Amino acid sequence: MGSGQVTSSVSSELKGKHVTVAGLGVSGLPAAKVLHGLGAIVTAVNDGADERAQAQAAELEALGITVRLGDGDTLPEGTELIVTAPGWKPDKPLFAAAERAGVPVWGDVELAWRLRGPDAAPWLAVTGTNGKTTTVQMLASILRAAGLRTAAVGNIGVSLLDAVLGEEQYDVLAVELSSYQLHWAPSLRAHSAAVLNLAPDHLDWHGSMKAYAADKGRIYEGNRVACVYNAADKATEDLVREADVEEGCRAIGFTLGTPGPSQLGVVEGILVDRAFVENRHKNAQELAEVADVNPPAPHNIANALAAAALARAYGVPAKAVRDGLRAFTPDAHRIAHVADVDGVAYVDDSKATNTHAAEASLAAYESIVWIAGGLAKGATFDELVTKSAPRLRGAVLIGADRALIREALARHAPEVPVVDLDRTDTGAMRAAVQEARRLARTGDTVLLAPACASMDMFANYNKRGDAFADAVRELGSADG
Repeated sequence: MGSGQVTSSVSSELKGKHVTVAGLGVSGLPAAKVLHGLGAIVTAVNDGADERAQAQAAELEALGITVRLGDGDTLPEGTELIVTAPGWKPDKPLFAAAERAGVPVWGDVELAWRLRGPDAAPWLAVTGTNGKTTTVQMLASILRAAGLRTAAVGNIGVSLLDAVLGEEQYDVLAVELSSYQLHWAPSLRAHSAAVLNLAPDHLDWHGSMKAYAADKGRIYEGNRVACVYNAADKATEDLVREADVEEGCRAIGFTLGTPGPSQLGVVEGILVDRAFVENRHKNAQELAEVADVNPPAPHNIANALAAAALARAYGVPAKAVRDGLRAFTPDAHRIAHVADVDGVAYVDDSKATNTHAAEASLAAYESIVWIAGGLAKGATFDELVTKSAPRLRGAVLIGADRALIREALARHAPEVPVVDLDRTDTGAMRAAVQEARRLARTGDTVLLAPACASMDMFANYNKRGDAFADAVRELGSADG
């Protein structure tokens, strides 16, 4: 449906309305443009006034939109609605002022949901602490294999506003949603949704684990067909129990073990469905082989099962699940095999920016030299080290908060040799890889799974992963 063809009743309600867009950037800029195009009187506010913000402000001002840089806390006079960037914390003074004035706050996801036309594509939605992007991409691949017009959208980097208002017609959308986005999307109602896992993350934003879980759980509200949960993570099942869903909506579990009725799981290397089959108490449908999942690490098989469950909830045949998984290629820096050097495998999982993701990564290999460290974001490492200690051949620590990991290793894995690299220059990753090589033996895996954010040393986790891969290739070429 083209942007000139928006038929939702909300679009007419926005005409002439004074709307404040909070935050420029990836979501704020398109939101301001869409609202302006619908005839709203838009004021955009932004905390910062850096070069990027000034360029975006100039772009909006050229359209006749008012922009206020350097003050995101004061509610503009006459505001009737706020549309916020997902990253803006709920405790900002702007939102307190809005609450006092009785002004509603929507996120860009809420805006996209409300602007959908009457024949809009249903949403299959995914959230969780880790694995969201991979699962949504797998889901989109499976839906395409079934011949459906689809796109992977949302927190994955493709704007939901563009998907909802663009010219392209979709049958169904595979939607990645962060806890931030869900917090600001109260009226969202998905066809079916999955919460992959829950672990402490973004607690500085949400204020508590309970508030974080509650925002994740919003994804199940009003589901029509299936609420997909992780049978190994009771917190996700608890969220299903608490959700207010449509009559007939089913709870569907996924497990790495043998599935019970209304579950998907694994039997002798085969992904099987005991949820969307006739007589699920006796029958199971083969979907794919574990070998069809790339890479076949345990946490990625769980991602594949969640994607399959959502696709099956939408009525996709078993063959499309297999074909879609085979066609799927994971993004860079997600448990990516870089090279083998002297019988040692080097694996880049720079995307493992928290302890939960690193734990899943470490569980995929038997004997590991672990490269870890960076910005801990308030995390603790005792549980991670305790669970992973039997697999560790050695550890090489980098980054600002490496002492936290070193201390956890001293407490729970004192026999594991540790190299503590006290340097943050551009050659630090090369040194880390060389130290890891020294510790590794034939058959080991040198694994970059930092359990920390990257911004102390690198622009982002992609740059960190690239530095690792470059250093590994240097090892190989030196040998050649």
